[in-house]
Amino acid sequence: MSIATAPVKLASWRTPAVLIAFGCIIAVISFGPRSSLGFFLTPLTSANNWGRDVFGLALAIQNLLWGLGQPFAGAIADKYGAPRVLSFGAVLYAAGLYLMTLSTTPGMLYISAGVLIGFGLSGCAMPAIIGALGKLVPENYRSLAFGAGTAAGSFGQFLYSPLAVSLNENFDWHTTLVIFSCLLLLIVPLSLTLMGPRGGAPVKAAPQQSVKQALTEAFGHRSYVLLVLGFFTCGFQLAFVTVHLPSYLVDRGLSTWVGGWTLAVIGLFNIVGSMGSGYLGNVVPKRLILSFIYFMRAISVVVFISLPASPATTLVFGAVTGLLWLSTVPPTSGLVALMFGTRWLTMLFGFAFFSHQVGGFLGVWLGGLAFEYTGSYNVVWWLSVFFGVASAVINLPIKEQPVVRPAAAAA
Repeated sequence: MSIATAPVKLASWRTPAVLIAFGCIIAVISFGPRSSLGFFLTPLTSANNWGRDVFGLALAIQNLLWGLGQPFAGAIADKYGAPRVLSFGAVLYAAGLYLMTLSTTPGMLYISAGVLIGFGLSGCAMPAIIGALGKLVPENYRSLAFGAGTAAGSFGQFLYSPLAVSLNENFDWHTTLVIFSCLLLLIVPLSLTLMGPRGGAPVKAAPQQSVKQALTEAFGHRSYVLLVLGFFTCGFQLAFVTVHLPSYLVDRGLSTWVGGWTLAVIGLFNIVGSMGSGYLGNVVPKRLILSFIYFMRAISVVVFISLPASPATTLVFGAVTGLLWLSTVPPTSGLVALMFGTRWLTMLFGFAFFSHQVGGFLGVWLGGLAFEYTGSYNVVWWLSVFFGVASAVINLPIKEQPVVRPAAAAA
């Protein structure tokens, strides 16, 4: 028994390649500004005489609300289509970036960088794009689409990280945020290309599910729960590195450009990692891919923090980290689609992503707290190692097969 979906009938020009291309463009625009926010930590906190814990808490709130809003945004997109959710999310996101420039109190920063950007990302970031592509492209293109969309987000990181450093130096951080805010509004017209049939594709193998039935089925499924728990580590590691690595490198005597190019290298190599992960998902068990990624992340962190700081070791760390960065997304989303089909894919992947963002919240927040109280990030680096090993173990028992639904089994 397999959980299959009927082919979606689209206009002739909306080929899989075209849909994937537009999804990738949206991913670049949406992921770029968020991945570069670490470069605003020092100038923004210095301008307002704040500690790093203030900025860290704002981005921790962002990560948490991004994850909290994701399942609801996913359910709306699954029912009414992706363009509405993508557009509304982009407007909130753009407003949050602009209002960061006006934030002169911690409360204002928590609202702009935390609440508005957090909920904005839940509507226009990777899970929403993956959900839309999962419904619109044929099944044999799905793993490739997930990998390409994830790789495109990484290219956004590669593009925006040095761009943020350059704009900050040649203008100022206020102007940079306004430019990024305006670019985000391009998502509104671009999202129209991902319009699909209302209510998603009909399910062949089982009757249509309600939201409640889909959630009951998913959270009663041991493999899904293990997948969700393992994804926590991905968020913890990514958010901590994205926000705190630039400052960590400056603390160790390296220039801001080293941090900028390191995040850019992470984004560049993640294009390879994500595409490779998407391809391997068709030929290698996805749970083994995930276990390998988490374990190698732990090893790479141990090596990096044990060596003396230098541009060379940092860039090598960036390259290795990039190969393992968002390469978790194609096998994770692919497992959700394999287990439950695509009817509620955006919502169910959204709940996995909520776990990811809880990890992100703790990674960013604990990073700020650790530095303020100990003057070092060492505690959080070692927590990252522990979580990496734990997730490598957690993913191994996952069963890669569709759920058995009573009606389909009886048939």
